[in-house]
Amino acid sequence: MPTPVPELDLADPAVIGDPFTAYGRARERSPLVRLLVPGMAPMWALTRHRDARALLGDPRFAINAASFVPPSVPDDCRPYMRTMSELPAAEHLRQRRLVSPAFSARRAAEFRPRIEPLVAALLDDVADRAARAEDGVVDLLEHFARPLPMDVICELVGIPHEDRPRWREYGATVASVAGASFAEAIPGIMAGAKAAVARRRAEPRDDLLSDLIRAQTENGDRLTDTEMVTLVWHLVLAGQTPTNLIANAVAELLGRPDQLAALRADPGLMPGAVEELLRWCGPTLLSIPRYAYGDVELFGTTVGKGEAVTASIAAANRDPRAFTDPDTFDMRRPAGQAGHLGFAHGAHFCLGASIARVQTGVALTALLARFPDLAPAAPIAGLRAPDPGTWRLTALPVTL
Repeated sequence: MPTPVPELDLADPAVIGDPFTAYGRARERSPLVRLLVPGMAPMWALTRHRDARALLGDPRFAINAASFVPPSVPDDCRPYMRTMSELPAAEHLRQRRLVSPAFSARRAAEFRPRIEPLVAALLDDVADRAARAEDGVVDLLEHFARPLPMDVICELVGIPHEDRPRWREYGATVASVAGASFAEAIPGIMAGAKAAVARRRAEPRDDLLSDLIRAQTENGDRLTDTEMVTLVWHLVLAGQTPTNLIANAVAELLGRPDQLAALRADPGLMPGAVEELLRWCGPTLLSIPRYAYGDVELFGTTVGKGEAVTASIAAANRDPRAFTDPDTFDMRRPAGQAGHLGFAHGAHFCLGASIARVQTGVALTALLARFPDLAPAAPIAGLRAPDPGTWRLTALPVTL
């Protein structure tokens, strides 16, 4: 008789307050758990690194083909909202091959000099706001971590400077998935994306859209304008991850003065620190659910056709089977160990991972160098959002 699968209630305050401990305990009990999700059907979750990694590339499971489109979205926007992640395997592979060179680690490194002034401008604003505040407190989440990803996307795709304040608002709205305002932001994003694609067809430059316009396969296949507009939408939708990663990273480092001092003394440690921060306090707690094509047996339990299965990133990234001393934060962790799953794995590995890494490294390096006396202005534990799927803050008040 199969052993009953443990259950984890995502409404449990213990799970919300410390998901790494809760998921870790579940991982040591069983490689498979059943998640009780408020307002949704239960999901299965794989808790161990090897199994979670395998799920993310398992052809027996697929991301649901139905993308989330609010009912109030105008009909003319809908053709652009089915992102690459939601396409059938063959079409996903076709588009991935066309766009991957534009998102390579080399191109991300080449883009670094254009991210640096964006970071510097935001830090100028942070310093100005702190100087004007009576108590010297400024919210790094609101004024630094949140606007930066959209500033980078605008630079990537060539959004005119006069339109960028509006795109920052779009980014904040999309990140919050705020009901009616989310739907209302979509037409503006689509209109701006269409205009950007048209500009780059007429005037190619050294940016992402120009790369994509030039890209073609050996048989002459190219992205259509619709596919490029959809890709911009995908960037806006998925590109907000650095907001929470940067905020989590700052909060973590402020609580570890020795690690913070070492990083300030040797900025060469930053690439390894970013990887360890992704493993240790990355915002993604659960992967996008996959749905079973048919009945599948996992560890003696039948997962029925159409049922959702997710990878518990929080559990897998601290699995002692994959990482030496996994419950220790070590930014000098040897690179030869198993890779974290903060950007997923397999065919749906995060397309923008290289840009996110560079963006996070630039942001942290500049922040720590400019403000050597940076300190939290409130207890971090009280600023955590009650979100069972994302490890994130609601604010990050600091003094400079």
